[in-house]
Amino acid sequence: MPGSILGTSVRRVEDRDLVTGASTYVGNLVLDGMLHLTFVRSPLAHGRITGIETAAAAAAPGVVAVFTAADLDLPAHHGLMVLNPDLPRPPLAVDHVRFVGEAVAVVVAQTQAQAVDAAELVEVDYDPLPAAVDPEAALAPDAPLQYPGRTDNLAGGARSDADPLADAEVVVRARMVNQRLAVMPMEGNAIAVRPEVDDALTIWVSTQMPHGFRTQAAALFGLEPEQVRVIAPHVGGGFGGKAGVLAEHTTAIAAARALGRPVRWVETRSENLVSMPHGRGQIAYYELGLTRAGRITGLRARVVADSGAYAGFGGALALGPTYTMSQGVYDIPVVGYDAAAALTTTTPMGAFRGAGRPEATAHLERIMDMAAAELGIDPVELRRRNFLDPAAFPHTMHSGARYDVGDYDLPLREALRLVDVDKVREEQAARRESGDPVQIGIGVCVYVEITAGGGGSEFGSVTIHADGTATISAGTSGHGQGHPTAFAMLASDRLGIPMEKFTFVQSDTALVPRGSGTGGSRSLQLGGNAVVVAADDVLVQARRRAAALLEAAEDDVELTEDGEFGVAGVPSATVTWAEVASAGEELHAGLDFRQEGATFPFGAHVSVVEVDTDTGRVTPLRHVAVDDCGRILNPLLVAGQQHGGLAQGVAQALYEEVVFDGEGQPLTATLADYRMPTAADLFTFETANTETPTPLNPLGAKGIGESATVGATPAVQNAVVDALAPLGVRHVDLPCTPERVWRAVQDARAGTLPDPWREPPAVFATLPVRGAKAAAPEGGEI
Repeated sequence: MPGSILGTSVRRVEDRDLVTGASTYVGNLVLDGMLHLTFVRSPLAHGRITGIETAAAAAAPGVVAVFTAADLDLPAHHGLMVLNPDLPRPPLAVDHVRFVGEAVAVVVAQTQAQAVDAAELVEVDYDPLPAAVDPEAALAPDAPLQYPGRTDNLAGGARSDADPLADAEVVVRARMVNQRLAVMPMEGNAIAVRPEVDDALTIWVSTQMPHGFRTQAAALFGLEPEQVRVIAPHVGGGFGGKAGVLAEHTTAIAAARALGRPVRWVETRSENLVSMPHGRGQIAYYELGLTRAGRITGLRARVVADSGAYAGFGGALALGPTYTMSQGVYDIPVVGYDAAAALTTTTPMGAFRGAGRPEATAHLERIMDMAAAELGIDPVELRRRNFLDPAAFPHTMHSGARYDVGDYDLPLREALRLVDVDKVREEQAARRESGDPVQIGIGVCVYVEITAGGGGSEFGSVTIHADGTATISAGTSGHGQGHPTAFAMLASDRLGIPMEKFTFVQSDTALVPRGSGTGGSRSLQLGGNAVVVAADDVLVQARRRAAALLEAAEDDVELTEDGEFGVAGVPSATVTWAEVASAGEELHAGLDFRQEGATFPFGAHVSVVEVDTDTGRVTPLRHVAVDDCGRILNPLLVAGQQHGGLAQGVAQALYEEVVFDGEGQPLTATLADYRMPTAADLFTFETANTETPTPLNPLGAKGIGESATVGATPAVQNAVVDALAPLGVRHVDLPCTPERVWRAVQDARAGTLPDPWREPPAVFATLPVRGAKAAAPEGGEI
């Protein structure tokens, strides 16, 4: 619209507090009489607890209490999602420990230092049990069982009865690893709990979903939701790892209730690396059927998901989002998709930026490149031959997902143009011809992902005060994405009130009546549209009141370019927002916006890397990301989300991996061992956008928070393999570390390259058929 603020790069209004240190985090919170918690954690991956001696710790200076599971009698429970209802996690280990870092006891003391010292005095006797670390090996018939009384380590699974390869002239197969990652927010988990009168609680917690946290916490302790106030102050990153009530949260609440005093727990970095739920963790067996002319005839996917201990809900992602997005951007006549979630004696699995969707894209885009090499077809051309037709939307996929809109060649054309792919191919050819040990690779990824999964609703409100200032609120819970800026832009655009006159309220269940929080890239399309609808409601109220003040017909009252109310044709007659708002009760609208169905952002990434074949070192040269998130509200915020997503996607491709030894001991429990890239390891990202608005909401907006992570990883991985293609290398698993790349080069030169395919575990043949009424195996189906 002419003169609209929407679509312009508006600087973030919330950053002053963040960069000056004025922001408040749970770790900064000081409450009268506050005690501090330190957890005693298991050094074993699997063992039976035969005794816990707490007397010495309880007698230590400053210690107020030492609690075990027997002392607090806490309910075992699940996290955000339930993979297997029969396998809840006790907040403190009861009789077994099932991963290194599991909380066994908690020390409560006057100071944090005293709690840490006393925790060293707690003696726990363990009877070690065999570990089951590798998810594929854990599904074998002879694997050590994680739970007494069970006959297997299958947490859940389902299979298809389709035959997707019957019409194939060529079948390309690969086993691909999407490695386990640490979520690694700048701020780890943190919670402070203050008991109030009548069993009420005030909880400050670093969470993405305050209202959901309140609901779950109240249910766990037999309270009414109104008795629990949850406040999320500034949150130092979430990325999926701060969703739901975790074991340590439950213990902290119980300790505060037992002692009648405020308590606080702030996770250390080492605790974070072993106890915050990890992400990704899938092993995929993909078989792609094609004609010799390069048309896909079918896809067969069998995916092993690592659920970690206690059926961590991350194991459910392979059965949910990874399955939902398994078809990607392609017209695939038949899809057979099987998934089995394995229980392992490792840190429970959860969500990480993209939560199942990046895994689906990584598997599919890698097998597409392998198919292109097998058929001798350019990878870009093979993709184009199989794209879904833009005219086919809305389109229901084999998984049941209903794609709203898509034109997948649009961002691909733009990405190839920006990178000048023909010029890069010329340099690549020259290096190959000269035998340069440093080769160039070009990788492409075209993706679609799901945001605001299932649609749903979100709360938003707008209030105009007597002085002409305004307050907006939303049930989403921002933690760095730019919610205060985005929502103020929307309300300002609708109401003509300058952005600096808006105050944004969020993340406090006493001030915002309801909300679903932040996750699945839902905030703008649901929360933002709720604010827009509320602003429109307030504007109607204001025009009615202004008409009375101006003694004019309501239809003749209009909002001027100066943000005042005037009468059409009478420029001298105006009233301000302050005059309108002060002429009666505050103008207010609070309501829920509902969206029928998810939206499906898409895009294309092109990566250019150098690979030193003598050392295995991969150096990213360029990465062009063209992401389509529908209508763009603020290009600055979109670019920020793209940059953050790219950093994490490139990091998965080249650097990050959680590693355990054969006994389940974590080998990456500190930042000295977990290879998280620094600014020096990364490079200038090149981002652009196409805009294909969704018809599902008034703004035409889709999510952007996770898109770049989805597209980046396979583009980089494909580029690495492309650089090694002249040597005969067909595949390199994630992450493409120097050692892994160097070994692939050595194997290629020695003629001992391993086959990228092997038969998947036998468990897939015994899984229940998806949708069938036959009884599920032990562990059930989700």
